Amino acid sequence: MTDQPKQVGGGRRLFGYVAPKLAALTDDVLFDDVWNRPELSARDRSLITVAVLAAGGDTAQLEFYLGRAVENGVTEEELIEAITHVTFYAGWPKGMAAMGVAKKVFSE
Repeated sequence: MTDQPKQVGGGRRLFGYVAPKLAALTDDVLFDDVWNRPELSARDRSLITVAVLAAGGDTAQLEFYLGRAVENGVTEEELIEAITHVTFYAGWPKGMAAMGVAKKVFSE
């Protein structure tokens, strides 16, 4: 699984001036380390991340990660199916909110 593009975070660019430590942890630990571990592909990590964010109702982060998932090879159809599946385990309101984010992201 080393033939995949290196995953890079944007913490420092987004809020490094406000929260430099959180930005550094986001870029250096979450993305540079965790996202680039060879045990799972970036595609698989993206699908897992979208499912967890949808289940948790974290729609603000979901918008970014849906785009990242597509960049990592997950199709829009697969993401819609994942959100549909999560809806029945995490709750209807969370699933509907996540699907609203997906609709917005995929129509742009």
